Amino acid sequence: MANIKSAKKRILVTQTKTARNKAIRSAVKTSMKKVEAAVAANDKAAAVEALKNASSAIEKASAKGIYHKNNAARKISRLSKLVNGVA
Repeated sequence: MANIKSAKKRILVTQTKTARNKAIRSAVKTSMKKVEAAVAANDKAAAVEALKNASSAIEKASAKGIYHKNNAARKISRLSKLVNGVA
């Protein structure tokens, strides 16, 4: 355990940021699963709406530094490709 006051503060700040990042990352994964579920159900309208929500969540996470911009772009691209494949 840290003895120095600044080190104790860093531990607390790190815990807070870790919890925030984990929550946002989990929300992004959930939104991605909703897109995949809509595609699996062959529901184009629901898939498009879910894609809109998912891409928004991914972009916000990227802006907050949780995902690298290329990682975010890749995730959105893969989801878009899935949705465009639905007849």
